[in-house]
Amino acid sequence: MHRRIFLATAAAGFPAILTAAKTKPLPIGVSTLGCPKWDWKTILKNVSASGYTGLELRGILDQMDLTKVPELSGTQLAGSLKDLKALNITVTDLGASARMHEPDPKKLAAHMDEAKRFIDLAHAMNVPYVRVFPDQLVKGEEQSVTIKRMVRNLATLGEYAKPAKVTVIVESHGEFTNKDLLTPLMTAHKNVAFLWDTHHTIVAGENAETTWKTLGKYTRHVHLKDSIPQGADPHNRRYVLTGTGKIPVKETVRMLARNGYKGTYCFEWEKRWHAEIEDPEVAFPHYAKVLREYLTAS
Repeated sequence: MHRRIFLATAAAGFPAILTAAKTKPLPIGVSTLGCPKWDWKTILKNVSASGYTGLELRGILDQMDLTKVPELSGTQLAGSLKDLKALNITVTDLGASARMHEPDPKKLAAHMDEAKRFIDLAHAMNVPYVRVFPDQLVKGEEQSVTIKRMVRNLATLGEYAKPAKVTVIVESHGEFTNKDLLTPLMTAHKNVAFLWDTHHTIVAGENAETTWKTLGKYTRHVHLKDSIPQGADPHNRRYVLTGTGKIPVKETVRMLARNGYKGTYCFEWEKRWHAEIEDPEVAFPHYAKVLREYLTAS
């Protein structure tokens, strides 16, 4: 079944890929979170074949620390950059796992060290953004105290990233999925901005237009995905192919385009965390085809 879907989707999308190749490429990207079994060469081959122009790096095979990926280290890095250039693929951002809320000094030091190493790698690769998580409100601690800690940590990273010409982007993630919690973090430093995971804010009950009105001016990168609810808990979701679920992906994309969003429309397919969802051989070309339709109709 997967093979039949893949072939049908690829065939349907092929004319559009040819058309896009003759005009300005559309800013459609994909995260490596969705292909945890693909090595570097396979990622590049399949991402290019589906017509993507952007690639978000969030782990390669079993290695989540990008600074330890052989193809992104030492003498291999130059060759990997040539591979990307040859295929006209731009690395949009590097996804770190660093969490800004961490109250334990030793644990926080490790998170900050990871973020700084990712910033160094982004500088070496000429990548504009490094993603970090706000993540959680600390139990037993005043909310304002937690947010002040996050702002301090983000300010430190923003200042560190300044000479590297890298911007730290904070994702709507964990308990930080509404504009009221996220907005104070945007004031940390001029090199701190927003990665809007539209799925997370919508599932949390915030209308996309509402999020954009407050955070649009800070938004540099966008994650998109679709899902359906499972059971009574609205937060218990199953990810499904784009356009087949209950998330207003089409409306969100058209709203972003209408309001002048200039970043990448990135497919964050969480295959690494949810093995049961469709394989990337199916999901990746499907998303590229659907997003191309949404954007050309905007």
